Amino acid sequence: MAQNDLANFNYYNITISGLPGCGSTTMLTGLRDRLGVEGWRGFSGGEFMRHFATEKGLWDPSNPAHHHANIYSDEFENEVDFGMRDKLMNDTQWIIESWLSGFLAQGTPHTLKILMTCSSDDIRIDRVVNRDGITIEQAKANTLHRYQTNLTKWRRMYGQQWQEWVVATGRADQNDPIDFWRPDLYDLVLDTYSLNQEQTLEVVMDKLIKKD
Repeated sequence: MAQNDLANFNYYNITISGLPGCGSTTMLTGLRDRLGVEGWRGFSGGEFMRHFATEKGLWDPSNPAHHHANIYSDEFENEVDFGMRDKLMNDTQWIIESWLSGFLAQGTPHTLKILMTCSSDDIRIDRVVNRDGITIEQAKANTLHRYQTNLTKWRRMYGQQWQEWVVATGRADQNDPIDFWRPDLYDLVLDTYSLNQEQTLEVVMDKLIKKD
């Protein structure tokens, strides 16, 4: 892609991270709709992994609750994750949404790293209930189990990268716990409890587009 195609943008790629119910998928959809005419492409890591899990019989698609990362091998997940990082390092105009996309973008040039949060756990769980069509109790249990399972696996898999990308660059102390969603690892943190869908999208566009 020619450099002048990106002349109006402060960043050349975007990552969107956030725990379930924080609005990361909604943000991906909004940005893809806004930026698609400019040549930007969207990629959902979760959507890709769900399709793979269903295709390989690793997950029952009739189960409305989302699955955890332990159903995949370390090797496959590492290949997908570093495939996303490779896009950010060597290509432009990607909008990549996944739990770890912001962490995987550490040290990549011209990447806008967005963290989606929700300061009300009740609202966040309610969104999961409405999205998956499950009960509040099921949503709470599934969300907590996925978080704990995924975090344990990813801490084991990416401890070396945490040391290289975060500790060695002075953004965390050696004894700090690995936290892939530390706000200071991101360029923009959006609380979807206090901002609606349109407001969050406008904040991102304002950060992305160069001012005259």
